[in-house]
Amino acid sequence: MGKLNITLIVVVLAVLAWSAINPSDWPTWALEAGPVIVGLPLLLLTGRQFPLTQLLYFLLAVHAVILVIGAHYTYAHVPVGFWVQDMFDLSRNHYDRLGHLAQGFVPAILAREILLRTSPLRPGKWLFTLVLSVCLAFSAFYELLEWWAALIMGEGADEFLGTQGDPWDTQADMFLAMTGAILAQLSLSRLHDKQLARLP
Repeated sequence: MGKLNITLIVVVLAVLAWSAINPSDWPTWALEAGPVIVGLPLLLLTGRQFPLTQLLYFLLAVHAVILVIGAHYTYAHVPVGFWVQDMFDLSRNHYDRLGHLAQGFVPAILAREILLRTSPLRPGKWLFTLVLSVCLAFSAFYELLEWWAALIMGEGADEFLGTQGDPWDTQADMFLAMTGAILAQLSLSRLHDKQLARLP
């Protein structure tokens, strides 16, 4: 494990620890921080047998920080979101939109890496399409989780849902995940391919 990865782990653990100090809503914190709490040990356990590219480790760390900041405040109340809302005279706090853009952007590189390393697929239109499909499926599944949380928790799930009165919030979230997946593949595929070629 290189110095960069150790630094990324320390940063993620530090932000995770901060986020757990008096969060706005404990059930929301558990739901939002859950993927990081599960994912980090999983990466550590599989790191020797299936090391990932530095690009992917970096993106996963950034995504983890986005998640745990949202977990601490709840997505609708993240201060930087209010700052952007005031600056651009927006109707709502858009921090959750950033989260859903990342929900497509980062998993796109993860799906791309796994598919290129474990299947006969090569870079091209089919890989692009399948990665996009995986990201859309993941986004749709997340929206189903939000629905199930609402059914189980009732009004207690309002902070987790973070719709902020938008009747099209689910569709907007999935569109942003799709956009993130497209942007990630268009902007990072060459760099990703170079790093994949250097893996043992």
